[in-house]
Amino acid sequence: MHQLLQALHQKLAAQGQGPEGLLGADKPISYRTKPPASIHRELLGVCSDPYTLAQQLTHVELERLRHIGPEEFVQAFVNKDPLASTKPCFSDKTNNLEAYVKWFNRLCYLVATEICMPAKKKQRAQVVEFFIDVARECFNIGNFNSLMAIISGMNMSPVSRLKKTWAKVKTAKFFILEHQMDPTGNFCNYRTALRGAAHRSLTAHSSREKIVIPFFSLLIKDIYFLNEGCANRLPNGHVNFEKFLELAKQVGEFITWKQVECPFEQDPSITHYLHTAPIFSEDGLYLASYESESPENQTEKERWKSLRSSILGKT
Repeated sequence: MHQLLQALHQKLAAQGQGPEGLLGADKPISYRTKPPASIHRELLGVCSDPYTLAQQLTHVELERLRHIGPEEFVQAFVNKDPLASTKPCFSDKTNNLEAYVKWFNRLCYLVATEICMPAKKKQRAQVVEFFIDVARECFNIGNFNSLMAIISGMNMSPVSRLKKTWAKVKTAKFFILEHQMDPTGNFCNYRTALRGAAHRSLTAHSSREKIVIPFFSLLIKDIYFLNEGCANRLPNGHVNFEKFLELAKQVGEFITWKQVECPFEQDPSITHYLHTAPIFSEDGLYLASYESESPENQTEKERWKSLRSSILGKT
């Protein structure tokens, strides 16, 4: 018994290092204005190859997934609603889940920040095209969570309103990726691609083909609705084994996917940048966007004036 308890404490201690370290990495300053030149670097200066960045994003994803255990899904859905913004579904027992969701949100804002930061539209267009290529490589790898975060960041209003920038971008590849992650039909296209990646993983001849990183928010919603939408017992009082078998299947698939060893060599300088690079707040993104391309209507003009007054102290 003593040995069992000792082993359990070691296991819990190892898991406990995960969320604290990962959550701590999600606390860089969120700038409302452009950060000082002394600390600001651009991602393209750290990594200019889309495939390399996609590989490093996959490193980060698998490292964070590694700490999430099946018990956290159970804890997350005990009398809680993961879809209600006023009632978060996380607790002290779901720190790893929370850290992973925060990572997704950070990546969205990092993408938007990198696009809105350059002063010249040619440079902004270059960053947009770079992220389109990164997203495509993520899709090819099977890293759907980073893919969705990149697309979400590029679709944020401060980015999507940059019409002069987008006019210089070859958008065909982006539209294809958007189509793959289109929420229409309960993410029908994405689910088809996920099944393809899962099948490839089962028949893989190399470690690279084993990678499947699902769009995590959708996975949580699927498990939540399966748990809440189906009764635990049938009308005759018997246990609803079909429900629990499906739950076990979905969580079991996730556990298999998260245990895959990342086959790519880690580049500490790139992963450090992904974790610690300053990002704009939402107001900071809008201000940078308006400073780059002037407001087009009265509503935007009023918001720009308000942001300049509150953030820059200008009228």
